[in-house]
Amino acid sequence: MKKETDGRSRLSLLDEVEGAEKLFLAGRRSHEADLESAVKIFLEFLRGFESFEFDIPCVTVFGSSRFGHDHKYYKLARELGAGLAGAGYAVMTGGGPGLMEAANRGAREAGGLSIGCNIQLPREQKPNAYLDKFIQFEHFFVRKVMLVKYSRAFVVMPGGYGTLDESFEVATLIQTGKLEQFPIVGMGLDFWDPLRKFASDTMLTSGVISDQDIAFIHPADSVAEALEIIGAMQSRQILS
Repeated sequence: MKKETDGRSRLSLLDEVEGAEKLFLAGRRSHEADLESAVKIFLEFLRGFESFEFDIPCVTVFGSSRFGHDHKYYKLARELGAGLAGAGYAVMTGGGPGLMEAANRGAREAGGLSIGCNIQLPREQKPNAYLDKFIQFEHFFVRKVMLVKYSRAFVVMPGGYGTLDESFEVATLIQTGKLEQFPIVGMGLDFWDPLRKFASDTMLTSGVISDQDIAFIHPADSVAEALEIIGAMQSRQILS
């Protein structure tokens, strides 16, 4: 009976999570209010850990929610999802529409496991229809932990602030030794060319990053090339 009661209590607290991140980041609050936020954050982590149980390697795909079905990047992300599933990977995304949907869709169509970490937003972000498992998160930072924690490789498709935030977070974790040297693959190279140029011509020459920092981000022109990069790095990790 106690376990059942604890479960109901946990669910009631999770029901109060919506809007919690904005409240948490609104400025200085009382010690009690911050402790209550800490409990809700912990429960959101706990829900993620309980929900994501699978025993196959996972690749996270980052990308914009704003590209439609007819866009070349949507088609590329769908092909990528299918390729990853065919190679034996679960495919994890932010769970929303656009390129996230495309990667999940490709994975499911190829018979693979399709996973989403959706975020509650006023607009744009609803879970797509191609998810075998998904969780609705309130806190961006909890969601980012889940997108990184279960994956052994990352593919960055074209996107906006959210995609940049997620991909630079992974790059920083690798750069600082907080995360193993898992491959980061950049796709949609025509979209990323100005940023790549800024990294090499400005950031590198200014000394704020090193050659090694640039080297762990691997550009790929095709799904086949992306899979080759991921497979080769995974093999090296196993051998080491």
